Amino acid sequence: MLSLYPEIKPYAEHRLKVDPPHELYIEESGNPDGIPVVVVHGGPGGGCEDYYRRFFDAERFRIILFDQRGAGRSTPLAELEGNDTQALVADMECIRQFLGIEQWALFGGSWGSTLSLAYAQTHPECVLGLILRGIFLCRPQDIRWFYQEGAGRIFPDYWEDYVSLIPEAERGDLVGAYYRRLTSVNELEQMQAAKAWSVWEGRCATLHPNPRVVEHFGHPHVAIALARIECHYFMNNAFLEPDQLVRDAGRLSGIPGYIVHGRYDMVCPLDNAHALQQAWPDAEYSIIRDAGHSASEPAIVDALMRACEKLAERYAERHERPV
Repeated sequence: MLSLYPEIKPYAEHRLKVDPPHELYIEESGNPDGIPVVVVHGGPGGGCEDYYRRFFDAERFRIILFDQRGAGRSTPLAELEGNDTQALVADMECIRQFLGIEQWALFGGSWGSTLSLAYAQTHPECVLGLILRGIFLCRPQDIRWFYQEGAGRIFPDYWEDYVSLIPEAERGDLVGAYYRRLTSVNELEQMQAAKAWSVWEGRCATLHPNPRVVEHFGHPHVAIALARIECHYFMNNAFLEPDQLVRDAGRLSGIPGYIVHGRYDMVCPLDNAHALQQAWPDAEYSIIRDAGHSASEPAIVDALMRACEKLAERYAERHERPV
């Protein structure tokens, strides 16, 4: 089983101003002349983690990480103004042009798969390939499964902590109830709601309990951005048209694709990946039998790294020149 490459540091860091008040954090690592690949983090609002660089062979890839609006090291933190899917797609295109890249591969999981698909369907000519994990189509039923009814039947003990913050009278619409608290002028109320929302996700993200993952989701900096921005997007159906990502899958024709999804993913159930693969049959589809949702699970790591290798081999074959 493949494991992550050794730790590396960025060779360049950038700040890119987009629509006010947003400024994006961007970094580059690996080989400046390598295959460009952009990591599209989850959430929305999750921000990048340093270990994301380690999925790629640093000698073969030019690795680009960026924090989406309001997330991670982008500023202002947890900002909802001007924060929607169309703006994030436009930001990605700005980053590509800013870095002087003609085409790049997209590597995204969970919400990162959502945004990668939205970008690729808007700018297919700019995409070398797609490596997607834990597919999240952001359909109303997908949001309802995790935040209203469904996953709570699998994790009733964790669910109790998630709903305990909300009075019985408001529990018919938990996303709406959380949104009111996450946008409250009371900062203490905001943070209390943010931690409950975010920790619920962290607890359910792995097949086996992982305190490190839960601790990361519970960190105040992560929790406030993740919870506020996720809830903002989910209140607005992720700023997508009904079933948009499946409907427009035909625009991915000819783009190499790799879908990796854990059999026991309780955050984004497997039917998300199945629906996408049915609409995009050219993509290579791997169901990981001993994994849940998190990119850090060993079998998911192995599958993602193998997909990166395959993409690199296809790229080399396409660009090799006769002597």
